[in-house]
Amino acid sequence: MHDGSGVQPSLATQRVGLNLTISENAGSGERLDMLCGRFILTPPHDRLLGAYLSSRLIVRGMPPSPTLQKTATRDQLTSLVALMRMETSIEGLGGHAMLNALSAALFTLALRLASESDEAPPGLPALAGHQRLAPALTAMFLDPAHPWTLPKLADLCHISRATLARHFQRNLGRSADALLFNIRMSVAANELKETTNSTAAIAEVAGYRSEAAFQRVFKQHLGMTPAQWRRASRASDHKRK
Repeated sequence: MHDGSGVQPSLATQRVGLNLTISENAGSGERLDMLCGRFILTPPHDRLLGAYLSSRLIVRGMPPSPTLQKTATRDQLTSLVALMRMETSIEGLGGHAMLNALSAALFTLALRLASESDEAPPGLPALAGHQRLAPALTAMFLDPAHPWTLPKLADLCHISRATLARHFQRNLGRSADALLFNIRMSVAANELKETTNSTAAIAEVAGYRSEAAFQRVFKQHLGMTPAQWRRASRASDHKRK
């Protein structure tokens, strides 16, 4: 970060607290107080979100202009950030767990607020912002194993197949089929990681009646077989613990 002046900033010192690290310097200009953090996305969800979210997403707790009305989501986000800031300042026991839980809510509210904006960048927020497309999007996420086709998804939204395809391409940058495929692969990868179900059972959960076909597309997508993915993901979890 810099202020745009080109002047070398004063040396910052790090002060480690119970729930966060404070970085500060003794500069003489106007003081900046910023709460920072990061979201860590683990496989397989990192692939899905990485493919369908913009590399830069800006949401504002306050309306960017007085003419824009405050929304319930914006109020929720503002209140949540205030709660997180308060939690970092009191440094109470259990604060780290509290901040982790609140961060998940922050991530969800940020995406929801982005979807409500007219300036949402191409990706899932822009697609979710179209209420007419909500039935199709909800159906794919809640029931990915169903044999969805473009005409069936269009019928859910009461629009033509061509209109649905155009909206997906314009707002998501990809087709509905591509999104459904990625959802199915994420569901399958998560099932392999979290359960002991057979590959055939997981193939069915992901919408594949043929285990051989599932094995083939899974390896094409993730670069390893379902069995290899299961071993690798569990080994990675074991290392983190």
